[in-house]
Amino acid sequence: MRIAFMGTPDFAVPTLDALLEAGHDVVAVYTQPPRPGGRRGKEPTPSPVQKRAEAAGLEVRTPVSLRNAEAQEAFAALDLDAAVVAAYGLILPEPILNAPDYGCINVHASILPRWRGAAPIQRAILAGDTRTGVTIMQMEKGLDTGPMMAVLPAEVGGKTAGELTTELAEIGAQLVVRVLGLLPAVGRIPQNDAGATYAPKIEKSEAKLDFTKSAVEAERQVRAFNPAPGAYFEYGGERIKVLAASVGEQGGAPGTVLDDSLAIACAEGSLLPSLVQRAGRGAMSTRELLRGFPIPTGATLT
Repeated sequence: MRIAFMGTPDFAVPTLDALLEAGHDVVAVYTQPPRPGGRRGKEPTPSPVQKRAEAAGLEVRTPVSLRNAEAQEAFAALDLDAAVVAAYGLILPEPILNAPDYGCINVHASILPRWRGAAPIQRAILAGDTRTGVTIMQMEKGLDTGPMMAVLPAEVGGKTAGELTTELAEIGAQLVVRVLGLLPAVGRIPQNDAGATYAPKIEKSEAKLDFTKSAVEAERQVRAFNPAPGAYFEYGGERIKVLAASVGEQGGAPGTVLDDSLAIACAEGSLLPSLVQRAGRGAMSTRELLRGFPIPTGATLT
């Protein structure tokens, strides 16, 4: 099929690879424009999709918006069978959605209609969902409201957002290729809007560990924000990220350090960090942290 691919982060790369491996003619790749990054945080840095597309010798387009007539005409001129979208990050107006013969097909990292929106993986972990998955969806004007073409579930378990993203990216890549291979016969099932929940973009402020909630909820924060932005607490003027933790039964005043292993009291139970990171340093065990940065029993963390 003659296809345009639209995606930006690491989650989208396996789908692009799968389309190429399946022999589809990817005539253009749309991705977000380069953002400030690099070691100094200022150099324009291309997205993971742009890097992969350029390595494959594909045409890359990085429009700031698709709302103007020029961008829409350029897209329509591609004469596409379909567009495949995976975490692109731009709203697709109706002229874009309607231009390909089979429209725009989205790889979404949840079982819709649960967790429509920008951060379905993190929201599923934070909510304590035991199951998530991937939905292949025919896109329409609303936010992830289009009819479903295929669904494949996956277990959340004790996975971090990074681990779950990697798993769902691979599932989605293979599933969308299967859907494309069955067009136009694939059915489309309307979503039940009554069961919809929304997954707004993650704000950095959400990553601060809230010890006034249960230890179970704090541990979910740790997994949901690993690898980014990283769940953290503050002590002694420093921000300490918690990359891995478990839940303990010991209790106390929320935010209080309960022992010399950095057990932290929550509203219910305690959080037991096992892998942490100081600013500008690599990940280390809690024992390694405490050797160079003592946090005594009885200290209060914020």
